Amino acid sequence: MADNELLTPSEVAVMFKVNPKTVTRWARAGKISAVRTLGGHRRFRASEIRRFLAQVEELGA
Repeated sequence: MADNELLTPSEVAVMFKVNPKTVTRWARAGKISAVRTLGGHRRFRASEIRRFLAQVEELGA
């Protein structure tokens, strides 16, 4: 997975084992930043998502 790769909410949801709607809520709440496509869809930077996932795993460990 390249650092500049963009992920869909569904792909992020699989990584965190949550519903895609939860990922959208995180983006709206400012927990993770999203890039908007021309069509208005959210995309997430893979590098940022990996960092966030590492933080979450540290807290849960």
